[in-house]
Amino acid sequence: MSSLSHISPKLRDIIGSRLPKVFPEVDASTNSNYRHFEVKATDLYLDVNFEKSTVTGEVKYQLHVKDDAESIILDTSFLNVKQVTIDNKEVEFEIEPRKEPLGSPLVIKQAVKKAQQLLLTSKFETTDKCTALQWCDPEQTDGGDHPYLYSQGEPIHIRSLFPCFDTPSIKSPFTFRVKSPLYTLLSGKTYKQEGDVYYAKQPIPIPVYLVSIASGNLVGADVGPRSKVYAEPIAIDACQKELKDDIEDFIQTAEGLVFKYEWAKYDLLVLIKSMPFGGMENCEISHINPTCITGDKQNIDVIAHELAHSWSGNLVTNCSWDHFWLNEGWTVYLERRIVGVLHGEPSRHFSAIIGWSDLEYSIKSMGQTAQRYSTLIQDLKDGSDPDDAFSTVPYEKGFNLLFHLEQVLGGTSVFDPFIPYYFSKYKYKSLDSYQFLDTLYEFFSDKHEILDKVDWETWLYKFGLPPKPKFDTSLVDECYDLAAKWVDVTKKDSKDLLKKTFSSDDISNFTGNQTNVFLDTLVSYQGVEGFLWNSKEGEQALTFMRESYSVYDDSKNAEVIFRWYRLQLTGRSKQYYQRLADWLGTIGRMKFVRPSYRMLNDVDPQLAKDTFLKFEPIYHPICRSMIRKDLHL
Repeated sequence: MSSLSHISPKLRDIIGSRLPKVFPEVDASTNSNYRHFEVKATDLYLDVNFEKSTVTGEVKYQLHVKDDAESIILDTSFLNVKQVTIDNKEVEFEIEPRKEPLGSPLVIKQAVKKAQQLLLTSKFETTDKCTALQWCDPEQTDGGDHPYLYSQGEPIHIRSLFPCFDTPSIKSPFTFRVKSPLYTLLSGKTYKQEGDVYYAKQPIPIPVYLVSIASGNLVGADVGPRSKVYAEPIAIDACQKELKDDIEDFIQTAEGLVFKYEWAKYDLLVLIKSMPFGGMENCEISHINPTCITGDKQNIDVIAHELAHSWSGNLVTNCSWDHFWLNEGWTVYLERRIVGVLHGEPSRHFSAIIGWSDLEYSIKSMGQTAQRYSTLIQDLKDGSDPDDAFSTVPYEKGFNLLFHLEQVLGGTSVFDPFIPYYFSKYKYKSLDSYQFLDTLYEFFSDKHEILDKVDWETWLYKFGLPPKPKFDTSLVDECYDLAAKWVDVTKKDSKDLLKKTFSSDDISNFTGNQTNVFLDTLVSYQGVEGFLWNSKEGEQALTFMRESYSVYDDSKNAEVIFRWYRLQLTGRSKQYYQRLADWLGTIGRMKFVRPSYRMLNDVDPQLAKDTFLKFEPIYHPICRSMIRKDLHL
C-alpha cells in the first residue's frame, strides 16, 4: 500500500503530520537493510551443546533482491559469525561495532542488483551473552535431573541466536534441523527424528521472532484432537488435567470469530519458573508460564490469549514494535471474545475490568516515563530498546480501543464482520497502525461520521489513560462493595467493629478473578481523600484482615499472591517484606517480578538489591536486564 485512500479528511488532519513516507512504516529497531530484500525461504540448522551452553549452526536464506544494494546487512547481537557464503562461494564480511541496544550489524560486502536471486548462508556460534536463550542447570528445573534450554526471541533477541533480518516486517517459511541430546520442540511440525536430530517445517511465512527452540526432559500428553501439552514428567499430569477440557473449545470459538485455524497443530509447552512472560505465542507450540497452572483453572485465560495470537501476531503482524498494539491489543480483544462466548458476556466485561485496573497500575508505576511509554503508538526511532516499551499499555489500551470501536459502531453484530475481513486482508503480511485505520474506514465506509467522532488524537498519541469504556460491572460489584466496606470500617478505627463486620465467609465464594478485583480495589483506595493503609487504623485493619482471610497467605495462585503482598507492602506490613523477597525466588514471570522488586525497593532498597543479586542467576536474561534498570544497578 503506497497511500491511505480510505481515511476521512478529518482523520487525515489528525494523523497527517505523523504519517510515514512508506507503508508499512520502516522498522527502526533493526540494523539490517531488510527493505532491499524478500526472503523466499529460510533453512535453520542448530546444534545444542549443554556442556558448553552454546548453540552452533548454519542459516540459509533464499533471497530475492527488491532494490539495488551495496551490501547485505543482517542483525546480530553478541554472536560469533564464522563464515558467510553467497551461492556457496565464500564472501568477505564484517561485524561492525555494537550499537546499543540493537546489536552489531553483520555487513556482507557484496553488491546486489534488483531482481537478483541468491542463496545466502552463514555459520555461527552463540556466546555467553546470548539473550535469546535460557540455559538451566538440572537444579533449576522442577525435575532436577536434566538440563533445560528454551528460547525467547521477541522482540529483538533472536539476533543473538543466528544472523537474520530481525524485524517483524520480514516473513518467510522455515525448515528446521536441530541436533540435541534431549527432546526438542520447535516452531513447526516435527516430521522426522533420526537419533538426536529433529526435523521440522513451518510452511506458513513467519517473522524470526517467532522462531523457538525448547529442549529438555520433556514428555507430551493429549489435551485435544489437535493439541498436546508438553512439560517435565513431574508436572505433566497436572498440566494435562488443567487443560484437557478447554483447548479445543478455545480453538473452535476463535475460528467462529475469525476464520479456520491454519496451522498444522496447536500444542503447548509449560515451561519452568524462569520464563519471563505469561506466555509466548511461538507458532504451533505456545510457551506457557507455570504460574498459569494452578489446579483450579483460574488462570487458563492465558491459553486463550496465546491461541488468539495464531491469528493476531502470527498471521497478521505489526510491522515494527512501534505498532505492537496491533499484535497485543487485537489478541486481548479476541481472547476476551472467546471468554465471552464460552462463559457469558459479563465474564468478558469482568476480564476487561481487571485489565483496566492493570492498565491504571502499570501507567502509575511508570512515573515520568509514562509520557513516553504509555502512548498507544510508540516512537522507537531513536534506536531505543523495544523491551523498555514493553508494558500493559499495548495490551490493554489496544484492547480498549477495539472495544470502544465495537461499542460506538453498534455492538458485536456490526463489528464482527470486520474481524475476518481485516485478518484476511493482511494474512501473511505485516502492517502499521495507519494501514489498520485505512482498512477500518474502508470497511465501514458508511460510518465515517461515527468513526470521526472517535478521539483519535487521545487514543493514538496521548500518554496516560484513554477514555474509559462503559463496562458491565455485575460480576465485580460484590468485590467493589466489600472493598468499600473495608475502607469505611477502617476509617472508624474500631477493632470491635472490624470483628463484627468481617469474617472468612466474605470471600468464601470468590473466584480467583473476583479476589484479584477485590485486592486491586483495596490498593486503589491508598491516598484517596487522605485514606492510608500505612496508618494506625490501616495497620489495625490489615492485621485483622490477615486473620480473617488467611486463605490468601496459603494461596498457590500467583495472581492472588502478588496482589496480597502488594496490599501488605502498601500498608508497610514489615513481616511481608521478607515473604515477598522469598517468593521472588520461586517465579520468573516479569508481570509479577518487576513490580514486586519496585515495591520492595520502595520500602527496603537494600533488601530489594540483596534479593535480586541472590536470585539473579535463575531469571531469564531479559528479566535480569529489566530489573537491573528498575533498581538502577
